[in-house]
Order: sequence, then structure tokens, then C-alpha cells
Amino acid sequence: MEHLTKQTFIEKVFDYENNTEWNFKGDIPCIIDFYADWCGPCKMVAPVLEELAVDYKDKVQIYKIDTEVEQELAAVFGIKSIPSILFCPVAEKPRMSMGAMPKEGFEEAINEIFNIPKPIILL
Repeated sequence: MEHLTKQTFIEKVFDYENNTEWNFKGDIPCIIDFYADWCGPCKMVAPVLEELAVDYKDKVQIYKIDTEVEQELAAVFGIKSIPSILFCPVAEKPRMSMGAMPKEGFEEAINEIFNIPKPIILL
């Protein structure tokens, strides 16, 4: 899981300064968590995203953007409530989800939006 700044977002996800049409730069789909440290629901989502980063390693990249620090990025995406989760498929337009979700909700979204089935975790 990686925290993005404006610069790393432009390099790894989308150069919104030079493009008006969405053009995803990543090789694999990504999930971007727009959050703030003071946000209770954001704190509930954080460990779920950490688990997903392990479960979907090499299949889905997970990024975090602190809306308090990266206010321009939050404004570009019209973030008015947090957590807001942006699902970015490789070849399609991104989709935004508002509010905290359980792990099962993320797994369903990953399957539906990215067409990546839930991994089988062997104990």
C-alpha cells in the first residue's frame, strides 16, 4: 500500500494537469482511498485495505490519499465526504464509492469492476 502525493498520482495514476480525458497510467487496476487521519470510518477501512493489499498482491494496487495534505487531489475528484474509494480499472473509466465498506464489499467490487475473483487463501 502506498500513500500518493499529487506528483506520484500524476506519475502512476492519471495526469489531470495535461489530460482532460481519463487515461489510466497503471499496468494493473488500483483502488485509491481518500481519507483523513481524524476520520473514524476511514480508520475502520484502513486494516481492510491492508488485508486486500496482501490478498490481491500483484493483481490490484492499493493507494491512499490524505485529503488534509493533498487538498488539490481531493478537489479534482470532488471529494466531499470520506472515506471515498476510487476504483480504477486499466481500460475503463474509474468508479467512486462513498463511505466505509466491509472486506466482502471490496471483494465484490473488485470482482465486478476489475473482473478479478476473490483469491483463495490457503492456511
